[in-house]
Amino acid sequence: MSADPFGTEALRESVLAAWRGSPTRFREDANAEEDLRLGGYRDRLLVELAQNASDAAGGAPGVLRLSLVDNELRAANTGAPLDAAGVAALASLRASSKVTDTVGQFGVGFAAVLAVTEEPRVVSRTGAVAFSAARTREAVPSLASARGGDVPVLRLVWPSDETDVPDGFDTEVRLPLKAHADGLLAEFAAQAPDLLLALPGLRRIEVGAQAWERTESDGVVVLTGPSGAQRWLVHRVGGELPSSLVAGVESRPHWSVCWAWPMDEPLSGDVLHAPTPTDEKLSLPARLIATLPVEPSRRRVLAGSAASFVLDQAASAYPALVASLPAIERTRLVPLPGFPLSEVDDQLRIGITEALRTAAWLPLADGEWTAPSTAKVLDLASFELVELLEDVVPGLLDYELTLPPHAKALAALGVPRLGVAEVVSALAGVGGDPAWWHEVYDALSPVADVDSTAREAMGALPVPLVDGRLVSSPRGVLVGTDSELFSVPGLRIAHPDAAHPLLMRLGATEAGADELLDSDAVREAVHRSMDDPELDGLDLVRTVLRLVSRAGGRPWLAELALPSADGEWRRADELVLPDSALLSVLESDAPFGVLDASVAEEWPRSVLTDVGVIDGFSVVEDDSPTEPDHDLADEGYWWDTFDVPPTRVLGIRDLDLVARDKWPEALAMMAADPVAWRAVTEPDGYTGWWLARYAALEGLPPGSWRLADADGLDGLYDVVPSVDLPAHVLAAAGVRTSLTVVDEDDVTDLLGRLGDPARKLSDALVLRVHALLAEVADVVSVEPPDRVRVLTGTAESADDVLVPDLPWLLGVLPPSQVLASAGASAELAELLALPLASEEVSGAVVGEGDEVVWSELGAVRLACDLLGVELPGGSLIVHDELVVAAEDAEHSVSWWVEDAVVHAADTPEGLARALAWTTGRWDDRHTFAALIADPTPSVLLG
Repeated sequence: MSADPFGTEALRESVLAAWRGSPTRFREDANAEEDLRLGGYRDRLLVELAQNASDAAGGAPGVLRLSLVDNELRAANTGAPLDAAGVAALASLRASSKVTDTVGQFGVGFAAVLAVTEEPRVVSRTGAVAFSAARTREAVPSLASARGGDVPVLRLVWPSDETDVPDGFDTEVRLPLKAHADGLLAEFAAQAPDLLLALPGLRRIEVGAQAWERTESDGVVVLTGPSGAQRWLVHRVGGELPSSLVAGVESRPHWSVCWAWPMDEPLSGDVLHAPTPTDEKLSLPARLIATLPVEPSRRRVLAGSAASFVLDQAASAYPALVASLPAIERTRLVPLPGFPLSEVDDQLRIGITEALRTAAWLPLADGEWTAPSTAKVLDLASFELVELLEDVVPGLLDYELTLPPHAKALAALGVPRLGVAEVVSALAGVGGDPAWWHEVYDALSPVADVDSTAREAMGALPVPLVDGRLVSSPRGVLVGTDSELFSVPGLRIAHPDAAHPLLMRLGATEAGADELLDSDAVREAVHRSMDDPELDGLDLVRTVLRLVSRAGGRPWLAELALPSADGEWRRADELVLPDSALLSVLESDAPFGVLDASVAEEWPRSVLTDVGVIDGFSVVEDDSPTEPDHDLADEGYWWDTFDVPPTRVLGIRDLDLVARDKWPEALAMMAADPVAWRAVTEPDGYTGWWLARYAALEGLPPGSWRLADADGLDGLYDVVPSVDLPAHVLAAAGVRTSLTVVDEDDVTDLLGRLGDPARKLSDALVLRVHALLAEVADVVSVEPPDRVRVLTGTAESADDVLVPDLPWLLGVLPPSQVLASAGASAELAELLALPLASEEVSGAVVGEGDEVVWSELGAVRLACDLLGVELPGGSLIVHDELVVAAEDAEHSVSWWVEDAVVHAADTPEGLARALAWTTGRWDDRHTFAALIADPTPSVLLG
């Protein structure tokens, strides 16, 4: 064998000549190799070694053996031995000896070895070559020195005399390791199974003492290794790229796609394999192994029309992989919604989803196949219902696909789910004998047991009747009716073969007393009973009252026409029992009649009240009101007191019909009736609201009085007269127990009472009332009062009164012109239509004082220290006597603020107010005054 069988000397001389002629070329080669070493290939050593072994294997799958010998990594492979073209490719950063259908035989990917060595060698049956950083530095010392010894290792190649290729192998790559090899083989062992799957050119990978084998049969690849076997379902397609994508290329490159799905455990954290792992993250259930153009680093797909073509072909082939699974397992391969992990992932997810939507791979209930775009799935796990509907609903999928494990996949493909409402809609107008309908009801019944929404939708289920008709709802249908009840015209009877308990839960009824009373026929007869009561009125009255005596009352029975004492016919709810106590408290012209005495004697009192005949106060209850339409007196005004409509109405009707002088008796009746009393005491309820405003105790509404023990309201409200009612009943009716404001009427009433000169009110009560009014000032709109309460305690004309907003102004204003209020000045001014004092009054300090820094005032300093208040910075003006000119007169005041400058008389009161204002502790002004006068702990604590 020649000492240089591959002509390495000529290769070296060519490179050296280029470097000597252009040092720039040397730097470019060094930089390019450094980029590959540090960037693209630093973690792809085994991948590149495996690719080279796979490419070398040729037609028969090869073997790759990885071992460590004296800290030297060796990768031996079977297949084509090293040749001159391969050596040239190894020594070139810009060329590859690969043909179009290979993936890595000694191309630029060989640079991955530089991650672990600077002295790689390749030993083959046909010869051996070596690369060496040290020998390269010796060959170009000046160029190497200029780069600090950093030279391109894979540009200069030398022959090697090594010939000891392992038995059974054709080539071995030998890599003396730069660092210790701890963990290297373990890393390779972890990658081996994935590489065997990705590289069909390999059938076996050996890593140290471990080995992995690949076999394939009937589309299933089995990878057998130390930890057992892994099974992968695979589907492959391939072809040549269209000429439009490879213009200028002599041979059209072959493309191939392999989808691989792990049959034993799901994929996680997978990437695109092209055909070995890239950095393109994928979120698909199956692995894609495809011949795609990639960037030189082999980390990313090289974007372009060729890559898009192959990815489109991969997406189109995906349904065939899915279809190779058993029917009920196929949805496991559907990509579920989620954020794509890369652009490639996004393109594949979109393409696969569209391909799956249009391919026929889903099993139909009738045994055929359909595409998701034309399929429907029952949203009920009912085998029986699927069988019953397979001829009724086109595209209905097999029962197995109704189960939860398939739901997300079918939703991702846009397969509509047929809930109960859709099933009922599909059944509209469908024929079928009554027995078939019985089976349908039986299949739907379990759903009705647990799902109220489904039950509501089933209210439109068709029902076959005994007369051959098919009605569109169970409502109003009678099931299991005795023939003796057929005397009521208009009843709808279900066919016996279709009768099912479900129909009763959906509105159909059995024809007992309850069911007959609630039938549409009876309801309609009651509804029309006032049209011509003389025709069959008494017969209908007896029929209905007999049913009520057995079944109890219904609200709609209030429409039943009954005879009154004056011989006329009236609705039941417009008649009062002849002996009812209610008659004694109603106005004489109340629009009620009195029930005919003979009817009252014939039927029990409870039967008559069950149909709506009045025996006491009637209570209306609605737990889902939408508007004030409950026939309650002044209900709209009560409704308007809420910012948000009330969620419940519980009220007594016809309160406006009680005689004004009968309210004590009426309230006593309500207190004795638990149902009525519940309405009276309902929190924020209609009845309590109405009674407080419109009932009458001694001619005035209850809200105009107070209880005797409500001392805090003394003078503002008078004590309620004695009306023989207990305090809790009076309070529930609205008699005042505390100071409250509910609405604008209360505000208007309070303003009137404050402005009433005859009322003697305590100063504290006036301040509380004004504070309460300020709280609601921004939510009410009332007429301002003519008179208001001032600091003197009297009610004065509002034309002469100001609202105090700046406290120093009180020193120049007469108390009779100042509203008795503390705080909330702007709100009260707006409510009472009064000016603020600061808008009407101004003043100027007369004379000059002394500017004194706060810290120089010893008593002030001690007072702040005792109270733990930070001493203010800055100064104030202290006067022996502080005089202010205001309102056409001079006034001696304790303090004043002029142009943001604080003035104070040299007194404890003056200094205390100035200090409280400056420190923002106005409420502590009196404490400050006491401490300034005597800054001792005994004053603070006493």
